[in-house]
Formats: sequence, structure tokens, C-alpha cells
Amino acid sequence: MFTIFRGGQSGAWRVTRLTPVKGTGLARTPALSSVSSSSIALPILPALTTWRLAGVASHVRYTERVEKEQLAAVQARLGRPEATCAALIPIKKSTAWWELTQEERRQIFEDKSHHIAASLKYLPAIARQLYHSRDLGEPFDFLTWFEYEPAHAEAFEELVGMLRATEEWNYVDREVDIRVERERLDAG
Repeated sequence: MFTIFRGGQSGAWRVTRLTPVKGTGLARTPALSSVSSSSIALPILPALTTWRLAGVASHVRYTERVEKEQLAAVQARLGRPEATCAALIPIKKSTAWWELTQEERRQIFEDKSHHIAASLKYLPAIARQLYHSRDLGEPFDFLTWFEYEPAHAEAFEELVGMLRATEEWNYVDREVDIRVERERLDAG
């Protein structure tokens, strides 16, 4: 199942900030929508769509069994009514990253950068889902979607800052930070 994020004139999420962090950004847009589809070839309506990014939620990578179990035990689900803030952060890694072996990437990802271990303290307040895009021919390798309550906005900034200060982030060639908000969903 593909997840397609569309920046455009309408969508469930209002874009509050769209910032190129590293490399080329994306065109500004007032709204963001996401849909799940069995096809990546959803039509782009030029009058309504500024850009489109697609990815696939896949199995967890660079993760050992204990880490996977720790994440599963505390990970919040997406779509919580109170989580009215979100971020879509597309990332493209360098050629040097992809030339590393799986073991070398794991060493940087967790042994040196502590990506999982350091992130655990932000769960379950911040829900997240990683979508893989590299093998789809998309402009980014990963699309990370985060959701959180406004009360956890400061913790989210801390999490993002911590991740950008790691050795792993040295392998990022392109990153865009898209912040969005929506009205609270009715529970039930």
C-alpha cells in the first residue's frame, strides 16, 4: 500500500511552515493531504496539486529485536484526535550513505547516532511513521510523518534537533521540514 502526500490548495492539514533544511526545498503550498492507495499513479491535478511525494511503510530496518520490541511497546498510533500538530520531513541521503554496507549503516544509525535509543524518550507523545521512497524513483529516500499534541511541540523540536546533530545526519543531502496543523478530530 502506498501513501501519497500532496501539497496543494486543499487538504486536511494546513501548512504552517515549509523550510528547506538542506538542499533544494519544495514549492510553498497552503495545505497538505495524504491518501493510502494501491497505486502510486494517482492523478496530479495541476490546479490543485503543487507537489506529490509517495512512499511505502515497510518493515523496520537497522533495528535489532529488542529495539523493535521497545518501539512497539511505546509507539502511539497515528490519527489520535488530540494530535493536531504534525510534520512531514522528506530526506534524501547521499551516495556515500548508500555505498555503505547494511552493517556500516546500522553502526552509524544506532551504535554512533543512537537514533532509536535517544528517540524512545519522546514516545508515545510523538507518533511517527517512516515511508520508504528510494526504490520508487521518488525525489526523496524517506518520508517521515510525525503527529503530536500542541503541548508536545517543544519536545518535538528537541527530538528533531537531536537527530540533526547526529553523525547519521552528515549523510543527508536534502531535507525539507513541513509543519502542519489541523482541527481536533472528534473522538469516537
